[in-house]
Amino acid sequence: MQEVRIGFVGAGGNARGHMARLADVEGASIVAICDIFEDAARAAADEHGATAYTDHHAMLDEVEMDALYVSVPPFAHTDAEILAAEAGLHLFIEKPVVLDMDKGLQILEAIENAGVLSSVGYQLRLLDTSNRIRAWLADRQVAMISSHRWGGLPGTPWWRVMDQSGGQLHEQTTHQLDLVRYMMGAEVVEVYARYDRLTMDDVEGITIPDSQAALMTFDNGAIMTITTSPMMTQGGGKSDINFLLRDQIVGWSPSQVTVTGLAAPELEGEPAETPNIDEVFVEAVRAGDQELIPCSYEDGLRTCDVTLAANESAASGRPVKPRMAP
Repeated sequence: MQEVRIGFVGAGGNARGHMARLADVEGASIVAICDIFEDAARAAADEHGATAYTDHHAMLDEVEMDALYVSVPPFAHTDAEILAAEAGLHLFIEKPVVLDMDKGLQILEAIENAGVLSSVGYQLRLLDTSNRIRAWLADRQVAMISSHRWGGLPGTPWWRVMDQSGGQLHEQTTHQLDLVRYMMGAEVVEVYARYDRLTMDDVEGITIPDSQAALMTFDNGAIMTITTSPMMTQGGGKSDINFLLRDQIVGWSPSQVTVTGLAAPELEGEPAETPNIDEVFVEAVRAGDQELIPCSYEDGLRTCDVTLAANESAASGRPVKPRMAP
């Protein structure tokens, strides 16, 4: 079996989750780990028998590898992806892929020019419930979609800073938006968003809104409302996606599909086991097959484009067309 040698830029909680899963993938070897915090890099490297770095330039220059994971906050995407692509390394990049579309388009160009494989961490695309709805919707017209993500406030300081995270819609609720794009096979062509902060000014260092709502129009004519908030700091909340068709409401959750109105037997039944997204990436690298990967960098950048357009709309008070929209 071909060994796949993997490096990491970023050694935070999300990256450590990927490392733990990769440790169980036969033939996958973590060879180098970089983080700007030396203690974090060394702790992760010691656990996985890798070499620790605090400068990704040195790591990319000195370590032979086949693939690179980039798992850093939205604002911290600089040149790691571009340098890795130019070196012929396949890329796994955590969402959202950038905070600036110019940078994202530069990275996309480097990936396309190099011909390397790319994956973005939208693991919900691998769920059986997601793919069951995607197949069912392929020949049906959706009229409206509603989605909500009301949860808590992560403790990471950068997350509550708008110039670093991009806000909850961009950093977390990107999963819901991406899943709607994936399940409908449609693209957002216009976004109109409104944001405010009405209840959380007491949170130290907060500059993100606590209330975000957006109306989105897709190229197939469907319209979507999406709302998100981190106000539920004591627990609880809401997370859902609902598709409205003629005489039917189809609801998505990770564990089940619900149908209200006309029956849809194709959507019934217990969901199948979800593949490991890291194992899927390693197998794609071995096979040299982009089609095995559920979300390419280009596709992930399209989702990012929509949430950045929502941020622009909220700031300007006007509808915005995403830059990559058809």
